[in-house]
Amino acid sequence: MTGQKQQLWLQVTAGQGPSECAWVVVKVLEQIQQEAKSASLELRTIGIEPGPEAGTAQSALISISGDARLEEFANSWRGTVQWTARSPFRPGHKRKNWFVGIDILEPVNETRFDLKEVRWETMRARGPGGQHVNRTESAVRVTHLPTGVQSTAMEERSQHSNRQLALARLIRKLDELNSKRHDGASKERWRAHQELERGNPVRVFREEGG
Repeated sequence: MTGQKQQLWLQVTAGQGPSECAWVVVKVLEQIQQEAKSASLELRTIGIEPGPEAGTAQSALISISGDARLEEFANSWRGTVQWTARSPFRPGHKRKNWFVGIDILEPVNETRFDLKEVRWETMRARGPGGQHVNRTESAVRVTHLPTGVQSTAMEERSQHSNRQLALARLIRKLDELNSKRHDGASKERWRAHQELERGNPVRVFREEGG
């Protein structure tokens, strides 16, 4: 339908790269945000996995929504991003090229899970100091019963939006859990990152002095 908003998720990851790659994840997120704004696309952060150093991120999951230009925008980022700059953590380090991987994900549908596998709970979102953000129970907690893994979302005013965010975070946690349990799956998950440095990046950024 013409004019209908579309939505895609982008996952930005440092893979098995060093701290500099986790630093670049944050840099790339800032760049994506700037370009999304210029393209009149709406960007929302679903979740960020902190990196090994302050101000870094091991991975991030973001939602981008907009018109028909959305898919073209997302595809322009899919693949490897090379960031050329001096290391902010290791002065004098010879290496200057750092790589992160970006993949496109389809928004999660609740029907992915059997209703017997998950338990939903609603609660009132609370602001700083314990003050209620609103009077409705818009905050959501979802529990994956077979594993006990939980995730919550309370930053959106809509309970429906919070359900989507909570589910996305749950699936990310389950994927991470699965990767830890299965070395083979973990290697496959980061295979793209290891190939990036040998392949052709879709984007290259260079900082002065890099």
